[in-house]
Amino acid sequence: MSRVMLLDSASLYFRAFYGVPDTVTAPDGMPVNAVRGFSDMVATLITRYRPTDFVACLDYDWRPAFRVALLPSYKAHRVEYTTGAGTPDVEQVPDLLEPQVPILLAVLKAAGLCAVGAEGFEADDVIATLAHRYGGRGIEVDVVSGDRDLIDLATDKVRVLYTGKGLSNMVIFTPEEVQAQYGIPAGHYADFAMLRGDPSDGLPGVAGIGAKTAAAVVAKFGTIENIVAAAQSGDPKMGGPVRSKIMASLDYLAVAPAVVRGRTDVPVDELQTAIPAKPADPEMLAALGERFGIANSMERLTTALAQVAG
Repeated sequence: MSRVMLLDSASLYFRAFYGVPDTVTAPDGMPVNAVRGFSDMVATLITRYRPTDFVACLDYDWRPAFRVALLPSYKAHRVEYTTGAGTPDVEQVPDLLEPQVPILLAVLKAAGLCAVGAEGFEADDVIATLAHRYGGRGIEVDVVSGDRDLIDLATDKVRVLYTGKGLSNMVIFTPEEVQAQYGIPAGHYADFAMLRGDPSDGLPGVAGIGAKTAAAVVAKFGTIENIVAAAQSGDPKMGGPVRSKIMASLDYLAVAPAVVRGRTDVPVDELQTAIPAKPADPEMLAALGERFGIANSMERLTTALAQVAG
């Protein structure tokens, strides 16, 4: 049976950067901790979950203009500097990490592992689009990320491998696990986050509504659109205090769905996603291993490909 693994690449290489000491360097002294950590994580994920297909999804625009236009606070605290009207803001990226990103992308290419992004969209949108595409075709999907927003994608065909506590302590979010942990139906994590708020993304939430109340409201009414409709109609199933808080936040709730929900209409072509039995360019992969002093990691990645394809 086919199983596609969709990787939130930035989530993993940031985790690798902070999880592997920057004393891990190339022979010339350049830090390669993120490259080694990311490569090892990819090898581990492929070996452990044995997908038939793999896509590393990339952030071509980490703070899309369409989201900022609706909610200016969206990820505003993570902006390093603003480049001017019509030009994307620049994300805060550690100086020692930035030069490693092209290297780890070169590793993926040499290994023959698919990597894709889309102009004007975040990796989350690419992941949501592909999860919707493959899941709709009856293909099993594993989404790998440390971003809780992607928990929203869990269905009977899509499970979310949440890496927030590291690969050794991953939580696998199925619809049943979403219900067990948050008390909400699968597919409604985004609605829950809109109500509760999320400081990491600059989402203010609805003042006075915390996680417990947000879960109860979502469990009862479902989508934000249904919640707003219930508040505006005076639905007796919604208590007065909650209704007042919802009504006070109508402007925010009008734009929040388009900001928080992953897009499923990103223009991504059909991809060559099959995991190869051997690297696409073994000489280049070996050269990268030698050049950056990560030969063992390249060997682990090569072994992982052979094991899964075999």
